[in-house]
Amino acid sequence: MPTRKLKPDTPSRRYMSVSTFEEITKDRPERKLTVALRKTGGRNNHGRITSRHRGGGHRRRYRI
Repeated sequence: MPTRKLKPDTPSRRYMSVSTFEEITKDRPERKLTVALRKTGGRNNHGRITSRHRGGGHRRRYRI
């Protein structure tokens, strides 16, 4: 399995490497095996903004 070296952003990442998994997975997950991630947009159960500057962005899905 090929490995990928990370860029040295921090001292601990300088010598870190991770597997690429390109032999065992497809590029995109099977859509039926994913569910939508619900977004709150920084709002609580009353609908009021509790975390500012949140919202928008691309739709995200959770792989089961």
